[in-house]
Amino acid sequence: MNTLTHNLPSTAPASEASSFATKLQQWLAPSRAIGFLLPAGVLLLWQTAASLEWIDPVFLPAPIKVVEAFFKMLTEQKLLWDFAVSLSLVAQGFLYGAFAAVVLGVGAGLSKRFEQFLSPTFDTIRHIPGIAWFPLIVLWLGLGAPAKILVIAKTVFFPVFLNTLQGIRSVDKSYIELAEVMTLTRWQLVRKIILPAATPTIMVSLRYAAGLAWALVVVAEGLSGLEGLGFLIFRAQGLLLTDQLLVCMVIIGLVGFGIDRTMYLLQRRVLRWKQGFEG
Repeated sequence: MNTLTHNLPSTAPASEASSFATKLQQWLAPSRAIGFLLPAGVLLLWQTAASLEWIDPVFLPAPIKVVEAFFKMLTEQKLLWDFAVSLSLVAQGFLYGAFAAVVLGVGAGLSKRFEQFLSPTFDTIRHIPGIAWFPLIVLWLGLGAPAKILVIAKTVFFPVFLNTLQGIRSVDKSYIELAEVMTLTRWQLVRKIILPAATPTIMVSLRYAAGLAWALVVVAEGLSGLEGLGFLIFRAQGLLLTDQLLVCMVIIGLVGFGIDRTMYLLQRRVLRWKQGFEG
């Protein structure tokens, strides 16, 4: 017993080092590097086009000029503040819209009568684009953050609502029959069978809606407001500041990628019990 206790501390660091080495090898694997080939090719083509002046620099500045514009906006302007404003709007709109969609989607999925009550109204409203609502919402709430949050929440709501409803209605009937055999209560049926079976569909819709919300904030801020990445893009367009326009586009793309990967990792964690074809 003393020998085993004495050896435990010495084996733990070795095990942690082995685990770290394994994770490092996975991140450095050639299969992961393949995803950087296309961006590298685009960047090389961009630099070549700028160096050989295939396109007027006013319309396509060199990558180094865009980098310089980024640091100028970071140090001399309020780029971080505009980014924080956009991120805050997206986070609030996504949370409000997704929460309401999941709650109502679960309710409609569990009750046919509740679905029939909501269906005519929701099916009409969801065909009206969020931007079409924007002028009316501005009349109600003004040009501040609440109007943009409401537009984003509306845009997020319907994809999540419909997928939540579909996920619940797509639960295998054999699972329901098994629950009846096991004499599960209504709550046990929902908690142990219906919600776990519908979770994959719900998580996919949340991932899609998060990216949709981030894309929409640019349009909402561009139509009204004096701050945010959307405002910076439309201002840069009006002043022909193409380098600043590209800075905002790159930031939007990278942040959108980050949001999508975060939702993907969350999806993997929530659905770690579910294994499928990985290609």
